[in-house]
Amino acid sequence: MSLPRREGARGEPSSLSFTAPSELWVPRKLEQDGLAGFEPETLACFLACLDHARPGAVLDVGANVGVYALLAAARCHRPVRAFEPTPHIARTARELAAANRLPVAVSELAMGDRAGNAVFTLSSTSDASNSLAAGFRPEAGRIEVRVDTLSGWCERTGTSPAVVKIDTETTEPDVIAGALDVLREFRPWVFCEVLPGHGVEEPLMELLRPLDYTWHPLGEELPSPARTVIDGRASGPEQRMWLFAPEEPPDALWEDTRAWRGALNSCLPGTGHTSAPAAGGDRLG
Repeated sequence: MSLPRREGARGEPSSLSFTAPSELWVPRKLEQDGLAGFEPETLACFLACLDHARPGAVLDVGANVGVYALLAAARCHRPVRAFEPTPHIARTARELAAANRLPVAVSELAMGDRAGNAVFTLSSTSDASNSLAAGFRPEAGRIEVRVDTLSGWCERTGTSPAVVKIDTETTEPDVIAGALDVLREFRPWVFCEVLPGHGVEEPLMELLRPLDYTWHPLGEELPSPARTVIDGRASGPEQRMWLFAPEEPPDALWEDTRAWRGALNSCLPGTGHTSAPAAGGDRLG
């Protein structure tokens, strides 16, 4: 998988080895479109924030196979942690990090507003739609998973987060509710999915208003002006991520976002891919 590169950067990998079970949605999307077609507006701003945020860790909540975590580990020297509760997907994320010798620690864990165990619904439409929210998508089954709060986890592990990505299929307000102490103390830059039609906007605004974060839909418009209302319809159907910023983003961040967006344009699907059977089923290579 081709990676975006900054002009003049040296010593950074130009690509990742990406071998994963063929039934997983994210690897199939990457094989078809490359990073150029995988949330490029969000990835560009995410990469820019890695350069602009204060020192601290990167947390990928709802990581799936860990695209954001892998990209962070390949392009910065921050500690990177990924959280994915689906066992076989978490295993794939761990294997990808190890295969590329990237220091990503993967925890088989969901994040929410309280710690404990919970029922996790496996989607029959896409493994990228697995969720703690019952009824979010037609289900293929249910499993019990461990749930923690970001504030509790950060306190126990002594982690100071600087950049946090949250994509948990409509339970993002619960993740934010469980992270309030972290947001108050460490003021990380937060990338959060906001799906329209699921009632997540108003809870997010209620949680974030007292924290003085600004809210920016991520899409083609750069700079993205702060909005007074979080509305999942503000972004296109392929781009549902918002930036929750602890301060008004500087012009330099948007300039770097634009530069990363240009670099991502070259990250098209590679040639010469092969598919070979492996233990656990067919795999995309």
